[in-house]
Order: sequence, then structure tokens, then C-alpha cells
Amino acid sequence: MQKLIPYFIVAFIYMAVAIDFWRDAKAPSHANIKPDALKLHSAMIALGLLIHGWLLHQSIFAIGFNLGFYQSISAILWLTVLVYWVTDRNHQLYSLQAFVLPPAAIFSLLPAFFTETHFLPESGNPLFIAHIWVAMIAYSLFTFAALHALLMTIAERNLHHKTTLIKLPSFPPLMVMESLLFKMIGFGFILLTATLVSGMWFSEALFHKPVQFNHKTIFSIASWFIYAALLFGRYQYGWRGLKAIRWTLTGFVLLVLAYIGSKFVSQILLGH
Repeated sequence: MQKLIPYFIVAFIYMAVAIDFWRDAKAPSHANIKPDALKLHSAMIALGLLIHGWLLHQSIFAIGFNLGFYQSISAILWLTVLVYWVTDRNHQLYSLQAFVLPPAAIFSLLPAFFTETHFLPESGNPLFIAHIWVAMIAYSLFTFAALHALLMTIAERNLHHKTTLIKLPSFPPLMVMESLLFKMIGFGFILLTATLVSGMWFSEALFHKPVQFNHKTIFSIASWFIYAALLFGRYQYGWRGLKAIRWTLTGFVLLVLAYIGSKFVSQILLGH
């Protein structure tokens, strides 16, 4: 039971910040959340990140390199919250914590209740470990971008005075949000490209095949093409608004099917 306490603390911190944010957002004066509350939220998120990161380190690196399905999801959400926390300090994206923190709270608990061992091959190879972490950072950037795209959808509807189920405090200008979205996608695309290229190299070393054409590879490549087309459309034709949001979410869904879907099927359903 004592081992579960730190996991519950992390989940409590994330949910407490999210709930406090929603409470302030629904208040009549929600357009101007007090700076002291925002500073407290930032400090609490930082504390949650520290404890969450320590738990992940214990779970993944305690014996070898154990990166199972639940550790992977928890690590991706930890990185997503970290990206949010760093970005918020410069762009005032505190509305985004309403999207980022609740799933992070849920997925941070999974390794505590679903213990598993999935030791990766070549775990003693620092290049292989770098490949894994580059991939996870890429996925976290695209997760952040997808959540940010959802926030932009709400901002677009509020700007045009359309009804929406979610009422959030004031947003940064849409141009700023859009610029940040494409920066995240651009960085994520570079890391995803590096992941695919290095993955081919390790596939050659481990399986003597440059590419294994399974559904993980197909969905990953499809996602890469979606993001490549989105970036090309942005810089060549100035794509923006709902078109950019739809392409962002489509690429993210394909990426989820490629990585999360494949790990769920292979490790949870098939037990490999």
C-alpha cells in the first residue's frame, strides 16, 4: 500500500490543479484568474512532475530497461505535462491545463496497478535508448499539439460567438496559438523523422530487415506523410484555422494507432 501513495499524490496534484482551474473558470470573474493562483498552479505542477518523474525512473530503470505499455503511456503524458509547463511560462497557455492534466492524472496511476515487465532488446546500447527517448519526446510533442489544437477549436468558436460545452478563461491571440502549434509540429516532425530513420537502422541490426511492414510501420509512415503535408501546406499555401486543426488531429490519431495501438495489442492482448 505504501508504494501506491506517491502515485496517488501525483494524481491528486494534477487533478487538484485542474479542478481548481475549472472552478476559477466558471466564476463570474473567470476572465482574470488571479496571478497568485496561476503561480500556485505552476508550482504544484512542478512538484507533480518531480514526483512523477521519480516514479517513472524507478519503474523503468530499476532493473534493466523495462518499458511496458503502461510505463510508456505514463512517460508520454509526463513529457506532455513538462512541455506544457515550460511553454506556459512564455505563452500563458493556462487554459490548456484543463486538457493536459486530467489524462496525465489517470495515466500516471496505471503503472501502480498494472505491474508488467517488458525488457527491451539492446537496452545496453546507448544509441538504442536515445532512439526510444527521441520517439517518446516526439509523441509527447504531438500529444501536446493535438490538445493545443482542441484548445484552438474552442478559441475559434468563442471568437465567433458560437455555443460550446466548454467555457475557458481568456486565450492568447489565435495567431500566437497557431504559431506555437506549428512550432510544436515542426519539432515533433524532425524527431519523428529521426525516430523512423533510426528505427530502420535498429530493425536491420535486430531483424536483418530495414523495414518491417506491420501496422505499426504503416501507421507511423502515414502519420509522417500527414504531418509533412501539413507543414508543406502551411509554408506553401498558408494553411491555418480549422484545416490545420483537422490535419493535426488526423496525424495524431494515426500516430496513436501506430504506437499505442501496437503496444496495447502486442503486450496487453497477446502478452508478447
